[in-house]
Amino acid sequence: MKHFRHIAGLAAMAAVALSGPAKADDLIKMTIGQRGNWDTAITELGTKAGIFKKHGLTLEMIYTSGSGETLQPVISGSVDLGLAVGTLGAMAAYSKGAPVRIIGAQATGAADYWYAKNPAIKTLKDTADKTIAFSSNGSSTQSVVRAFINEYKLTAKPQATGNPATTLTTVMTDQVDIGWASPPFGLKELEEGKIHIVAKATDATLVRGQTIRVVVANAAYLEKNKAIVERFMQAYRETIDYMYSANPQVIKDYAEFVKVPEPMAKRVRDEFFPKSLVDPDKITGLDSLMQEAVTLKFIPQLLTKAQTDELIQIPPRK
Repeated sequence: MKHFRHIAGLAAMAAVALSGPAKADDLIKMTIGQRGNWDTAITELGTKAGIFKKHGLTLEMIYTSGSGETLQPVISGSVDLGLAVGTLGAMAAYSKGAPVRIIGAQATGAADYWYAKNPAIKTLKDTADKTIAFSSNGSSTQSVVRAFINEYKLTAKPQATGNPATTLTTVMTDQVDIGWASPPFGLKELEEGKIHIVAKATDATLVRGQTIRVVVANAAYLEKNKAIVERFMQAYRETIDYMYSANPQVIKDYAEFVKVPEPMAKRVRDEFFPKSLVDPDKITGLDSLMQEAVTLKFIPQLLTKAQTDELIQIPPRK
């Protein structure tokens, strides 16, 4: 019996030795613009649900106040990915030789809105010589504000104000006349009558149907880690499906993440963010985006097909 136990013990030890240690998850470092927006909460909710873990990934998420802050660490290589980067900002960086590649669409169309405290400012036509907020240079909100100014022939003065929380403070303290936000930010103040909506991003014709924000990767990281990026995008897509499922846990998790009541969290998804808005698989309105980038001097000339093929490398859906 002792001999049998000895053999069994050796066999078990051999099995452990052959199996080796459990393989560690791959770590992806990323910057993310605007903490708390529904469309920027994909990685947070997917992590909470264990979806990225299932794909062997651990995410290190750093939140920023806007596209410019999100993009620079990707360019420098201090992070691997950047989420919610303004499409025009990504084009501008690429055209200057920065190692940036688009690996997915992040927002097509937009739920962003512009608001005021001053009751005299009811519409964009009332913004003459007033200050109007955007998050940061190269951001999608800057593109929308520029589109407002060009389309409506406004004399409003654009001003970078950072994220929705800091922007709300600047509006309430009369430092800026027209602020910007994305739900759920500002909904409480809207319901209380402290602020009112002046315009929505989709009031700018150019924004409708355009992919205004993208997911980007550092070019060197993408080249060396294509399989990891493919797994990331698989998990990203799977998380989006989960976020629009009937599973009540996703609303509970989002409400907890942004510190709002669950009914408001559900309203954010159902009223402001159709699933098509966060579809990652296609950059929509590319021709008009490039023309806009030239007009606004983000890029000196239209990108060639070879350049757009190099810039946009979305892993295929499996």
